[in-house]
Amino acid sequence: MVQKVVVKRYSIAFKQQVVKEYEAGASISELRAKYGIGGSTTIQKWVAEYGREGLRHKLLVIQSPEEQNQTKMLKERIGQLEKLVAQLSLDKLMLESSLAEAESRLGEDVKKNSAAKSLSAPAGQPEAQ
Repeated sequence: MVQKVVVKRYSIAFKQQVVKEYEAGASISELRAKYGIGGSTTIQKWVAEYGREGLRHKLLVIQSPEEQNQTKMLKERIGQLEKLVAQLSLDKLMLESSLAEAESRLGEDVKKNSAAKSLSAPAGQPEAQ
């Protein structure tokens, strides 16, 4: 048996009444329970659309000029670091591709360990194997 989905449509007058009660001090959860409103953001949308002052718990950040400058500088620094990470990632990819191409042309593996051993061995002496 197929169950029918009930879609509720609220009149503008009803929405305005709910917003009026919200602005008078009722909480969103109280209003949802009182009127059987199911959507978790329905009343918030109504308040944004029909309310005089919007939601009561809007976030307001108060900063001194020094804090604002510091925040701006930190955001700029984050941007610079993100660009640097992107560039380093591209450089790494290019080096790995170059290494793979060199290995395929030479026909042998070029490894970090063997390169490190040859650098650490004294000049003129063969590597110990």
